[in-house]
Amino acid sequence: MNRRRFISQTSLTSFATILGADIVFGNNLPKGYTPLALQDTDPFKLFDKDSGMSVLNNKPWNIEAKAHLLDDKVTPNKYMFIRNNGLIPENIDAKSWKLTIDGESVSKPKTYTLDELKSKFQHHTYQLTLECGGNGRSEFNPPAKGNQWTVGAVSCANWTGVRLKDVLQDVGFKENAVYIGYHAADIHLSRNPEKEPISRGVPMAKALQDETLLAFQMNGKDIPLVHGYPLRLIAGGWPASASGKWVNRLSIRDKVHDGAKMTGTSYRVPCEPVAPGEKVADEDMCIIESMPVKSLITYPKSGAIIKKGQALNIRGHAWAGELEVQSMEYSIDFGSTWHSCSLQKPANRLAWQNFSASINHFPKKGYYEVWARAKDSNGKSQPMLLPGWNPKGYLNNACHRIAIKVS
Repeated sequence: MNRRRFISQTSLTSFATILGADIVFGNNLPKGYTPLALQDTDPFKLFDKDSGMSVLNNKPWNIEAKAHLLDDKVTPNKYMFIRNNGLIPENIDAKSWKLTIDGESVSKPKTYTLDELKSKFQHHTYQLTLECGGNGRSEFNPPAKGNQWTVGAVSCANWTGVRLKDVLQDVGFKENAVYIGYHAADIHLSRNPEKEPISRGVPMAKALQDETLLAFQMNGKDIPLVHGYPLRLIAGGWPASASGKWVNRLSIRDKVHDGAKMTGTSYRVPCEPVAPGEKVADEDMCIIESMPVKSLITYPKSGAIIKKGQALNIRGHAWAGELEVQSMEYSIDFGSTWHSCSLQKPANRLAWQNFSASINHFPKKGYYEVWARAKDSNGKSQPMLLPGWNPKGYLNNACHRIAIKVS
C-alpha cells in the first residue's frame, strides 16, 4: 500500500495508452487508485530516454544525461535532460489549444489557436542551447538545496516555431512594457489549481530577439510532451527555466514579472560575492540572465584507458550564453599548462560550438585528467575549479574534467 501513487481518475485513458491495452473493468477502479503496473513507472520508456541517464527526482520528474551521452552535435530527445517543477499536464488536445496574450502593457488582449499561430506567422528554426541554472549544483560546498545536477542538465536541439516578437507586434504593446511573463498548463504538486508550479519570464529586449521562439517542433517533430508539447517558449542562452513549457498565456508586464519562482532566491545569485554558507537578503539577489561560458568533454567517456604512445582524441561542446565562445583549450597537468583545441563556429547565435583536439604528449604511464576550458568573446574564461558560492547552487561553470589512464 505504501508504494501506491494516487492521481486523477480522469487519467484512465492515459493509463491504457501507457500500458498498450484497455484496462478491463477500469470503471471499477477505486477513486484515485493507480494500476499496479504503473506504480513503478519506467521513466526511460515513458519519456523515450536512454537508460544510461540519471533520475534525480520523480515528483516532479528531473532526469539528466551523463557527459558522454551528449556527444551529438544536435541533441536528440533520448539524451535531453528533463527539468520539471510541477506535474506534467494531462489530456492535452492540440486542436483546442489556445495562447492568450494579456497583461498591464498589452494594447488589447488577444487569443490565438495553435493553428492560427502556425498559419499566420513565418516559421523559423534555430539550434538553441538550454541549460538548467542549477547544472553543476552537486559540486557546491556547503551543499545547496535542490536537484543535485552534475553536468548533464544541458542540451542543444533544433527548435522550430514562430518568433515571439512577430506575435507581440501583431498583438501590440505599450511603451511601458518591460517584461514578458509566461503561464502554463502544468499542475502544482499540491494539485491546487490556484497555484502555478513556475511562471517566469524575460525582459522585453530578450523577448524581441530573433531567436526567441514560440516553438511547436523539436528536431523536426512535434515537441515531446515532457518537453512542452504542444507549445513552448524558447529563450536560448538563458537559464532553461525562462523557456516555459506547455505555454497557454503570456503576460506583457509593466514591471519585472513576479510569478512563481521569479522572486526570492529562485534563479537568483548574490549581486556581490559572498562567503560560503552566508545568508543573503532577497533584495541583494540578482536575477540570472545570460548563462556563463562553459564547456563539456563528450568523448571519450571518463575512465578511458589508452596505451603509452597512443594519441587520445577528445571532443565536446562549448557555449557562452548570449555570447560566442572565442577559444577552447585543454590541460593534462591540472591546469599548469594549456593547449589549443580546434573550435567550430556556432550553427547560429545561441547554439553551442563543437571543439576537438588530439593529445599525443602523455609523458609516461599513469593517471591523468583532461581539463577543458572555454573563453567567451568578452575574454572571460571558465574558472578551473568551483566559482563563487551562492545559496541555491547556480551557475557552476568550472572546467569539466575526465579521468584517463595511460597503460
